[in-house]
Amino acid sequence: MLPFFFFLLLTFSISQALPPPRGFYLNCGSPSTTKLNEINYTSDRGFINVGNTTTIKQKDLLPILSTLRYFPDKSSRKHCYNFPVAKNSKYLIRTTYYYGNFDGKNIPPVFDQIIGGTKWSVVNTSEDYSKGQSSYYEIVVGVPGRTLSVCLAKNAKTLSSPFISALDVQSLEDTMYNSTDLGLYKLSLIARNSFGVDGDMISYPDDKYNRLWQPFSDQKHQTVTSQSSVNPSDFWNIPPAKAFMEGFTVSKGKALELQWPPFPLPATKYYIALYFQDDRSPSPLSWRAFGASINGATFSRKLNVSTNGVMVYSGQWPLSGQTTITLTTAKGSPMGAVINAGEVFQVIPIGGATNISDVTALEDLLESIDEPPVDWSGDPCLPLPNSWTGVTCSKEKITKVISLNLTNRGLAGSLPPSISNMTALKDLWLGKNKLTGPIPDLSPMTRLETLHLEDNQFNGSIPESLAQLPNLRILSIKNNMLQGTIPSALLQRKGLTIQASPENMASTNNTGPS
Repeated sequence: MLPFFFFLLLTFSISQALPPPRGFYLNCGSPSTTKLNEINYTSDRGFINVGNTTTIKQKDLLPILSTLRYFPDKSSRKHCYNFPVAKNSKYLIRTTYYYGNFDGKNIPPVFDQIIGGTKWSVVNTSEDYSKGQSSYYEIVVGVPGRTLSVCLAKNAKTLSSPFISALDVQSLEDTMYNSTDLGLYKLSLIARNSFGVDGDMISYPDDKYNRLWQPFSDQKHQTVTSQSSVNPSDFWNIPPAKAFMEGFTVSKGKALELQWPPFPLPATKYYIALYFQDDRSPSPLSWRAFGASINGATFSRKLNVSTNGVMVYSGQWPLSGQTTITLTTAKGSPMGAVINAGEVFQVIPIGGATNISDVTALEDLLESIDEPPVDWSGDPCLPLPNSWTGVTCSKEKITKVISLNLTNRGLAGSLPPSISNMTALKDLWLGKNKLTGPIPDLSPMTRLETLHLEDNQFNGSIPESLAQLPNLRILSIKNNMLQGTIPSALLQRKGLTIQASPENMASTNNTGPS
């Protein structure tokens, strides 16, 4: 995925005041709130509890580029920001990066970014940094639950600490980008441009959803300036009226050919939205008729574009290599074709899902123990290479936890009863910690084969319900504070090896060595 870039100086235009956009705007690594373009970017404290912060010693930086948070812990599988969100909601997420040689190595790190359980893209800011620019990435996502996680993770090419400068989580309306099922896909931004413009990019407050519309101009096309404004709410994607103010056009009877995006694309499916408006003053003759094709395939046969504007889109359009948009003027049209703006997103399939019962059980465990592994944040299983430390998950459409190994992690706290909801678990290893309280009823965990609870501080009786685990082969409960002896139902189980302290042993049993 190609990054986009900011110039380092504050070059956004400011227009009339609007209510602040809905969402979260974080100035990563900053201890205080910073205002940029009438938006308050707050400290990222409270949304993440790992990583270090630093300040970039460079003049004339955008405020959100002057600090960053970085993640030097090499053992962590991912580092996640977590946001409370409305269930079944839609968000635009923008991550911003300015390396600034914060680590003194003069080589920006390469790393992954993850949304929920889906790998979004690789972050590589080297080219932009060599030009003195920062980089940003955007994605549109649907959120089925009440928490949204945005994570960074090392990959095979990561040589130093991943970092982040700013993070925007912008709430979107239900109508926006609604031709794509965001329960199955995410939309990763490839290009968003206003055509015929050779100036500042468009952002908030002109776009009340704080999308960034980069100017796109060339010497090949005639440009026009609109004499009237569109009503953004007339369009499903609610584009800013300012994106229609200029555009490319051609003379009557000619075709307009535009190579956009201006770089080759990998062969896959894309969401494409194109925006058009007749630039003249409103009148009965202020319209244009033309057809649109992309790489020779018909995109829209009969466009009738007036001063009110038109948007055409496709939710799953195949592209590969260089893209050419051709607008062919229809017979009888009083004017040639015109195009004002466009958006292209790569359609990314969601990388599966983790069983909700397993997620809830692990979140309950997270709340019940002190000092859990630092990467216990975000999706517990997905992506599989970035599952939580100690968690092993199955490779299936609905991923389940099959092993939990937190041996000798210095954990204190207790086991929540909901841990038994991880019914696919085969191995539960929690030995050599400081866990207290009773051993909960684990009888629903019918696939459990090995249970290691030794060398903790569990108390209470040894649950007879352990005998209801049909596949249990090894039970280790020695060196705890358990009262009473091992239930006879457990002792009578064939093929079960029990490791227990002497005070918990009956006179005759099949226990292993203590």
